[in-house]
Amino acid sequence: MTKRVYISIGSNKGERFQHLQHAVNRIFENIGTIEFISKVYTSPAFGFESDEFLNACLVVKTDLLPETVMKTLLDIEAELGRTRTDSNGYEARVIDLDIIFIDDDIIETTLLQVPHPEMHKRRFVLQPLNDVAPRVVHPVFKQLVCELLQSCTDDSVLQPINECLKNPIERFNFSHHNYIAIEGNIGAGKTSLSTKMSEDFNAKLVLERFADNPFLPKFYEDASRYAFPLEMSFLADRYQQISDDLSQLDLFKDFIVSDYDVFKSLIFSRITLEEDEFKLYRKLFYIMYKEIAKPDLYVYLYQNTERLQQNIKKRGRQYEQQIADDYLNKINLGYLEFLKNQKDFKVKIIDISNKDFVNNRADYLWVLGEISNEFSTN
Repeated sequence: MTKRVYISIGSNKGERFQHLQHAVNRIFENIGTIEFISKVYTSPAFGFESDEFLNACLVVKTDLLPETVMKTLLDIEAELGRTRTDSNGYEARVIDLDIIFIDDDIIETTLLQVPHPEMHKRRFVLQPLNDVAPRVVHPVFKQLVCELLQSCTDDSVLQPINECLKNPIERFNFSHHNYIAIEGNIGAGKTSLSTKMSEDFNAKLVLERFADNPFLPKFYEDASRYAFPLEMSFLADRYQQISDDLSQLDLFKDFIVSDYDVFKSLIFSRITLEEDEFKLYRKLFYIMYKEIAKPDLYVYLYQNTERLQQNIKKRGRQYEQQIADDYLNKINLGYLEFLKNQKDFKVKIIDISNKDFVNNRADYLWVLGEISNEFSTN
């Protein structure tokens, strides 16, 4: 389950701003997508005599468990040079990373206390937090962050600096394109990738409505009987859906990402239909295909057959469990043959056979980099 984590970051030793930026980068790489970053403020040391701090606050979306987030933050602190001592007193530090809120959770463990028990007393926490979450309610005090800031008795004076921390997600720029299609074999992960991209990059998500097709379970039971009605129903549905979704302008989204391209109809039908049926089908397809907008980039997620079968078993759709390796191999070959001769749009083939971008954030960021690099080099 995705949660929003509100993280306070601070530094008062060495290259303070660089330490904050390094921390932001590591949080993005190891914990999740950063939605908001506050201004950076100078603030006096709180509770002890030392150099001024730089402080900021982040809002991070993550699928990690709360204690895993905390352990990861401690690892990032250690990586950036902080050595925590057994002392309970205040001290200068290269980097300080604290969890303030995790949605509206209340957590009390040996490792983690959420909400942070001292946050309401510290202006260096509340001021940056108010930049990014003024209307968030403290789950214990039942007060808004902006209200906590107004009533805070800490009289420290904070000043914003002119420099802003950069959000690492900006290295992946898709918003200057209109339409990205994510394609792949059965079980390749195209829906998972499309969904994650839509959430992280404010994209309109278009998902294939395969679950509503009454012919699909029947096809896996008797392919020769139900292949033609299955492919015809898919073609009609894909044509209608993609035409409707691409024609509906969404002013609040930056681009469209879909987990299929309508051309898959021709690829699958070439495998499933008899020759005379396929010729008729292909004629109908090209009549309809001329009217459909083409993607700016067509991404094909290649996975070997063994990994495809593992994914199919894992997601547990009963009617897919008997899919033969030979059928998956034919689909892969059909896609690769089609893409080899494609001139209507840009194509990026990404081999993800040794990647798990659903459960491994580093793999997800690698895939984003592969897609982003295709745009920057074309």
